[in-house]
Amino acid sequence: MSGQTSRGGRHAPPAPSGAEPVEHVRRQVDRLCWTGILLGLAFTMTNVQSFAAGDAAVWSLRWSAAWLLDPMVSLVLLAILRAEQITARYGVHTGGWVRGAKWFTLAATYVMNTWEAFADASAAMVVLHSVPPLVVFVAAEAVTDLRDKLGEVAALAAMKAPEAPKEPEPVQRAQQAARRTSADEYLNRARQAWQPDVTVTPAWVREVTGCSRGLSSRLAAALAEEVNTERGNS
Repeated sequence: MSGQTSRGGRHAPPAPSGAEPVEHVRRQVDRLCWTGILLGLAFTMTNVQSFAAGDAAVWSLRWSAAWLLDPMVSLVLLAILRAEQITARYGVHTGGWVRGAKWFTLAATYVMNTWEAFADASAAMVVLHSVPPLVVFVAAEAVTDLRDKLGEVAALAAMKAPEAPKEPEPVQRAQQAARRTSADEYLNRARQAWQPDVTVTPAWVREVTGCSRGLSSRLAAALAEEVNTERGNS
């Protein structure tokens, strides 16, 4: 059957399917990227252990302690990258210490993975040991943008969904009012609600306007730019 039966015996139209598949894809992309990141870190862990252990005997204290070096660096890097996903989603900028820690941990992982390959002057080994740490960093940076863009696609798909047949009048009026709200109208609502002590974030824009998650990022960026321009001119 193409639809569900309503209380009055009529066949209700199927729910729009545009937004749900995008959400499903977004979850898949997130899981696949983080799986690749964890596999890359597992690969680098063995290289760093070998680098740190050197010629130490297997199961000796030095050999065992060498296994702790890469997780120590990788866990800090993962924590920073995961936190940046959340702060970027809400438009909050991190400071110089965070960027410095991220680049330092990445550089440390890269150097420990490639030191022996450079010492042996083996181009093939340099490439082999360079790829995993670089993939970890690039994937962690890309997954944040992918989540935001897929969120915008989900919002657009929901707005472009086929119009449902006529509903009871109150429901129909509410749906038409929601469909007719433009981005400029949402932005005007945010302007009216903004106060000098308010920090403009996508979450705040959604709260005061009721717009979608994907649209709130663009509105927050536009309003923040206006606020900064006004402050600069004052």
